[in-house]
Amino acid sequence: MTTDSAPPPHLRWRYLGLVALGGAIGTGLRAALAAALPSVDGISWTILAVNVVGAFCLGMLLETLAHAGPDTGRRRALRLFVGTGVLGGFTTYSTLADDTARLLDVGRWGAGSGYALLSVVLGLVAAAAGAWIAGVRRSRGARDPRTGAAR
Repeated sequence: MTTDSAPPPHLRWRYLGLVALGGAIGTGLRAALAAALPSVDGISWTILAVNVVGAFCLGMLLETLAHAGPDTGRRRALRLFVGTGVLGGFTTYSTLADDTARLLDVGRWGAGSGYALLSVVLGLVAAAAGAWIAGVRRSRGARDPRTGAAR
């Protein structure tokens, strides 16, 4: 690396600021939803929904950006702000782990393990569905590069 080359993205203040701002937005939104819709019988259905919606949105975002061109400029900024920042702050697998541990600690093994398994499986399905929907939308909007006509 020469002395005049730019630092890697994770060391650039601009990108760190985008992630921090996005994280604050996502965390605030999640906290507001969790406060408005508290746990029921020790199970936070709100956090489950937040994690599934976040996984879906991240799948759509990353699939869309992956086919939009290289991860540079505005695409990188969007990925870091929305993907890492907003959706990273919005989703919370640490709360999932804590909620699961609390359920297990009080002997609710079925509820605790079911909640954890359901969260992970639904998150995976949601991310895959988001990527699939973004791919379908992209292919429907695809144009022939020679003629500009829809394919």
